[in-house]
Amino acid sequence: MRRTKKERQRQLTETIAENPFVTDEQLATEFQVSVQTIRLDRMELSIPELRERIKDVASKTYENEVKSLPIDEVIGDIIDIELDKRALSIFDVKEEHVFQRNGIARGHHLFAQANSLAVAVIDDELALTVHSNITFVKPVRAGDRVITKATVIGRDDEKHRTKVEVLSTVNGETVFVGEFSMYRTKGEGEQQ
Repeated sequence: MRRTKKERQRQLTETIAENPFVTDEQLATEFQVSVQTIRLDRMELSIPELRERIKDVASKTYENEVKSLPIDEVIGDIIDIELDKRALSIFDVKEEHVFQRNGIARGHHLFAQANSLAVAVIDDELALTVHSNITFVKPVRAGDRVITKATVIGRDDEKHRTKVEVLSTVNGETVFVGEFSMYRTKGEGEQQ
């Protein structure tokens, strides 16, 4: 059963509000209409294109939040962070990130996004990777948007260690998982 334009636009607004990173192509598939129809609906509803929506979400400046490294050294764009709890970033894979022969993203880019996010989530002036256990689950290609979530899963203040679990997805499918053991200079309750 086809939706009316009004109903489709209402659901489109809700869908984008729930996930501002959804592409026009994904919306077209979900609503079973053309990409052009989605773009016209967005224009009528004054909903910006994906790039602008990402900038809006990222406009919360995390420059003053991240302590362990300069924000421009984080691979990908941090879109949400709560220090010592969780962080979220996106990385758009471009042609320069893939092997020319097969179009698959070089693994060090995915690792760099995950590792830098694991460092960024630590609430300390210095955070270093001590050990990591990683798995590349599925190939990533040019044009893919990698969404990576880092979650602090444990802490040992005596050893100045924090465990961070990282999960990277493309279109909801897991492409990379990792567990990082991070060194930090301060334990909980110590003066910064």
